[in-house]
Amino acid sequence: MSENTAAVTIDLSGMPCPAPLLGAKKIIDDLQPGQVMRLLSDCAGTADDLFAWCKYTGNQLVSSARQADGKTAYTLKKADGAAATPIAHVTLDMRGVSCPGPILEAKKLLDGMKAGEVLQLVSDCPGAVADVQSWSRATAIELLASLPMARGAHEFYLKKI
Repeated sequence: MSENTAAVTIDLSGMPCPAPLLGAKKIIDDLQPGQVMRLLSDCAGTADDLFAWCKYTGNQLVSSARQADGKTAYTLKKADGAAATPIAHVTLDMRGVSCPGPILEAKKLLDGMKAGEVLQLVSDCPGAVADVQSWSRATAIELLASLPMARGAHEFYLKKI
């Protein structure tokens, strides 16, 4: 069995949100850490619900694929028990601002923060992932987490060292 082979498949097509999310939660709660489930849904809000839920639970949305019948198949992996998301002291939402704007503004905030404090940077700039990774390697900033969000946005948790 491959790493992403589903242990369970649940089809909640025809069910409005939040039913697909609630169904996923019931199933994934019974899985072992690292096991995978497949959820089928035709509700337009399911993707956003799953992104947000995974962010706060540590479960992973491995993939989503549109099916020929109009449903979307979501592959979810149960968390291994590690903390899902670092706690941020400050949030900087830079959606709609192109690079290098998010990094320049993040640098300004981090310069005023104490060592050990964490900044949550949110960006939807397509180059942000590579830029933030490169920037954190070149400076006294530790990239604690890089998490995809809905609609092409990304969250970065940056710790001042």
